[in-house]
Amino acid sequence: MPLSKSQTPAPATDIPQDVDGLLRLAAQSMFDVLARSTEGMMVIDRGHRVVWISDGYKRFLPALGFNDEHEFVGRRVEDVVPNTQMLQVLETGKPVLVDLLTNKAGTFLVSRLPLRNDAGEVIGALGLVLLDHPETTMQPLIQKFARLQQELEDTRRQLAAQRRPKYTIASFIGASPAALEVKRQARRVAQTDSTVLLLGETGTGKELLAHAIHSASRRAHRPLVSVNIAAVPETLLEAEFFGVAPGAYTGADRKGRDGKFKLADGGTLFLDEIGDMPLALQSKLLRVLQEQEVEPLGSNTVMRVDVRVIAATSRDLAAMVAAGQFRADLYYRLNVLPIRVPALRERLDDIEALAEALGEDIARRSGMPQKLLSPDAIEWLMQQPWPGNIRELRNTLEQVSLMSDDMQLTAQSFQGGSAVQGLAPAAAEAPMPAPAAPSLATVQAVAPLPELIEALERDAIARALQATGGNRMAAARLLQISRASLYERLARWPELERSVDG
Repeated sequence: MPLSKSQTPAPATDIPQDVDGLLRLAAQSMFDVLARSTEGMMVIDRGHRVVWISDGYKRFLPALGFNDEHEFVGRRVEDVVPNTQMLQVLETGKPVLVDLLTNKAGTFLVSRLPLRNDAGEVIGALGLVLLDHPETTMQPLIQKFARLQQELEDTRRQLAAQRRPKYTIASFIGASPAALEVKRQARRVAQTDSTVLLLGETGTGKELLAHAIHSASRRAHRPLVSVNIAAVPETLLEAEFFGVAPGAYTGADRKGRDGKFKLADGGTLFLDEIGDMPLALQSKLLRVLQEQEVEPLGSNTVMRVDVRVIAATSRDLAAMVAAGQFRADLYYRLNVLPIRVPALRERLDDIEALAEALGEDIARRSGMPQKLLSPDAIEWLMQQPWPGNIRELRNTLEQVSLMSDDMQLTAQSFQGGSAVQGLAPAAAEAPMPAPAAPSLATVQAVAPLPELIEALERDAIARALQATGGNRMAAARLLQISRASLYERLARWPELERSVDG
């Protein structure tokens, strides 16, 4: 039914008819509503100065240290509002719709909006206090925020702790001439940023020395990142070193992944078993060492890094270079500051101090009282060849300490157990040799299946090492197993390598 003339509404003559006028009216109305309904408002100009505050905002001034608005307005916002993020809005031109702000006036739920002129340029910013003390009105959200923040801080502390050096130069136990010379060289190279190459048999303490050099260097407050090259499959080494760009290949993380060089930026990267690095990757490592630049897998972006490299190997790199198994240019780049870590048999005078320190650590880890060593036990330990060096010494001490009820260990304690299989007997005693582990030739078909499988593996690995002249990488390829699997088995049967060396 149409409206009669008397029912027709009068025209709204006070509402602008043009679009710009409508927008101005809407903006003014919105501003007035926000000024009345929010806890407080503030406007700053391009020069960071506070140009206006609402009546509601004035009640926060005493807590901020101001008597009235005349002391507050006109000053730079970063000088009067602790922890303010208004400058971020000015610089980026992007609003921050919801955020938590905490300062000496309390905790607030705030919003920040850029102010633009007709040309679209940012000329200021508007800050709104949406809620005063949101911890009372938004308790679940505040609790979740606090919990997430605490978890983030805990994770950061854990990561930082994992990448801090565990040892110092004083941790390298020993006062023999050989040990003192190693410590002298370590202190000297720690003062430089040049590449260090640690040479020595397995178990001599090369990783400990790498930590010690880092902790004595100017990079000690930055990360120490370690990579055991022999334990990483060849197909993953490049990604492990240089990282992966987002979506570089099917199944790759959409956020990408930082490589070890990036993680060690500003600090030290320890490359253990550098002699096992594939030839194809050696040229890329050489470029990073020379240029201090990395290019993540699947990326066209080159990133600058500041990394000091410490490499270690138990292999003869010079012989590998001569045999074409290691790049000569990379060898020269690594061999800037070589340090040879002596074998334990070259510093037998340190065995007593080492045994005492290792005994303390064994007792601490096991929760048992520390066992003392008698003079004849020390003498017996000093007569052994220790082909596994300090690692083998620790293994022997730990086994005998845990298996013996005596508080003092004597030479007899070491001569009777499985802990000393493979060690030479003391000169004064001639016990029966410990039975060797069964080989495939001695295990009959009636033996348990696990023994048969173990004997087969031992024989296969022994033959592969014999065929490759002790080259573990080549032996792993011959056996069609990973290097990590081969290393795991050699750790169980170290006599296999000694039989090849002998």
